[in-house]
Amino acid sequence: MFGLKFVKPQAHYKAEAYTSPLNPLGLRIMHRAMAATSFVAASLVRRAAVAFALSHPLINNRVSYHRTLVTFPLSPRLSSSGSGICHLAQAVKRDDDDLLKGVVDKTVIEEVKHVLEMARRASLRREVLHTNFLTPPVLKESMLALEKLADLKAVAQGGYPQAERCRISVGHPELLTSDPDIIVALSITGNFGFQPCSHGDFLGAILGTGIAREKFGDVIFQGEKGAQVIVVPDLADYLISSLDKVGNVPVSLTKIPLIALDYEQPRTKSFKAIELSLRIDAIASAGFKISRSKLVDLIRDGDVRLNWTPVTKNGATLRTGDIVSVRGKGRLKIGEINSTKKGKFAVELIRYL
Repeated sequence: MFGLKFVKPQAHYKAEAYTSPLNPLGLRIMHRAMAATSFVAASLVRRAAVAFALSHPLINNRVSYHRTLVTFPLSPRLSSSGSGICHLAQAVKRDDDDLLKGVVDKTVIEEVKHVLEMARRASLRREVLHTNFLTPPVLKESMLALEKLADLKAVAQGGYPQAERCRISVGHPELLTSDPDIIVALSITGNFGFQPCSHGDFLGAILGTGIAREKFGDVIFQGEKGAQVIVVPDLADYLISSLDKVGNVPVSLTKIPLIALDYEQPRTKSFKAIELSLRIDAIASAGFKISRSKLVDLIRDGDVRLNWTPVTKNGATLRTGDIVSVRGKGRLKIGEINSTKKGKFAVELIRYL
């Protein structure tokens, strides 16, 4: 069920582990690793131990492994204290906390931590691993966090430049030399001229086949022509055979190349505003041409989102690249920010029409 053997080739111990669903692989590996490794090599041990703990298929269903080889460098000082496990867990938590500074939404934090755990596995095993389709806030924070990790490259793919939901591939730069083939585009056609369907109708029909939301990306609504959807390759054939109606309209699905995706470039209008601060209530009220008090009311009612996350404080500070959305008003992107001679802020505002 579980085997562990040590050999000593020159300056390294090798621990070869055979896993099964009945054994707590991560816990046993951490016990043995800390018994043979001092805290001088804590960084490497931490990554190895966390990767083993999270590789159990019951913990994380993104990737599962059944046999793994890991090498721990020897150190002149050895420790046999079982309390080393607690130190490892605390060290990992500190690392994640540092990478996620400024992220408020707890759900986003947990999702990004899963991505970071996957990145550590990819680093340890020198493989390229892939996420499911991520929501816009998780995608943004994950890419920002992954940029801070050394010797790793991350690529996000959603099928087209403006895609909101994307999959992330992460691995060593020499392994991730091109975009992995991890998404497929499907065209959904039917006689929608007499029975129009909405974007929500297409989304509901796809979910009705039993496919989880994280397994497909954006649904590009095309009106009478139907829609296009980006999915994980493993489920493309299943969706083609399972989706036969959208609303009351019979449909057919076909695979299309990504370059055939028929998306429209968003229409925008850019202008500048001069403000005393970068607070969201000041900038967004200028961008949406509404009073500051009205925007405060909208924030209180939960109608304002910053990077797809509900805003709870009027004083949230904006930065270049942020997306502010207001229910019933649309979206606003924060462009270039410069300081004026009078100490104010000249902010480029990009309004989506």
